[in-house]
Amino acid sequence: THWHMRPTTVDGGQAALTALAQATAAGRPFRLVLMDVQMPDLDGFETTAAIREQERMTGAHLPILALTAHAMGGDLERCLAAGMDGYLTKPLKVDDLEAAIERLLG
Repeated sequence: THWHMRPTTVDGGQAALTALAQATAAGRPFRLVLMDVQMPDLDGFETTAAIREQERMTGAHLPILALTAHAMGGDLERCLAAGMDGYLTKPLKVDDLEAAIERLLG
């Protein structure tokens, strides 16, 4: 399956927020975020909260797929409660990633 997207990578939560803002300002908003839960500066929960706060003002909704190496009980619920739209554990399996993207983007 091909969604006609180009990946952009960043080094942390603050860099993610900057990249999202720049892409939106340039008229090329992101269609999906693969959000590492454990990141430097702002973690995935803090970064998601900042994105969702901005969306309250715009009415937009950017799908966020949480990625974590910690597969512990309650992680899925915590990610969904934080405003993420899905959850995958690392190491990622290509089939699982493709299925999650298909579910979020259709």
